[in-house]
Amino acid sequence: MTDRPAPDAESETRPPRGRLRAWVVAHPADVIDVFVYVIVLNLAVQYLPAVISETFTLSLLTAALLKVTLEVVLLLKAAVLARLRGATTRWAKTISALMLWVVAAGSKLVVLWLVDIAFGGAVSLGGFIPVTLLVIALLVSRAAVRRLLYGTTVPD
Repeated sequence: MTDRPAPDAESETRPPRGRLRAWVVAHPADVIDVFVYVIVLNLAVQYLPAVISETFTLSLLTAALLKVTLEVVLLLKAAVLARLRGATTRWAKTISALMLWVVAAGSKLVVLWLVDIAFGGAVSLGGFIPVTLLVIALLVSRAAVRRLLYGTTVPD
C-alpha cells in the first residue's frame, strides 16, 4: 500500500493514446491478419524451399508488407470488378476483364519486386508460382480466421 490518496473519479483522466495504438484498437482484424500472415509465411518458409526468410523479424516485416500490398490489390480488384459488373458493351467488358487479369497477375510481380526492394536477398518468396500459391494461402487463411472470429470475412 502507498501513502498516496486515491484519485477522484472526476479528476482521473486517461492519457491520450499514441497514433499506432489508437489505430490498432480501431482495427483489430488487420492486426490479426498480420499474425495470420506471419504463420502462413513461416509455414511456407519451412515447407517450400523457394521461400526464404533469414530471421523471424524479417518474416514479421514481410507479413506487414504483404498485408499492406494485398489490401491495395484487393481495393484495386474491387474497383475493377465493379467496373466489369457495370459494363454494358462487349468492348467495356473485355477491357475490364483484361484489367482484372493485369491486376491479378501484376500484383504477384509487384509483391516480388517490393520484397526484393525492401529486404534484398534476406527474403525470397520464390518465383511467380510460389508467390501465387502463397498469396492464395494468405487470403484463404485470412478469410477462415475472420469467419471463425467474426462469423463473416469482413468485420465491418
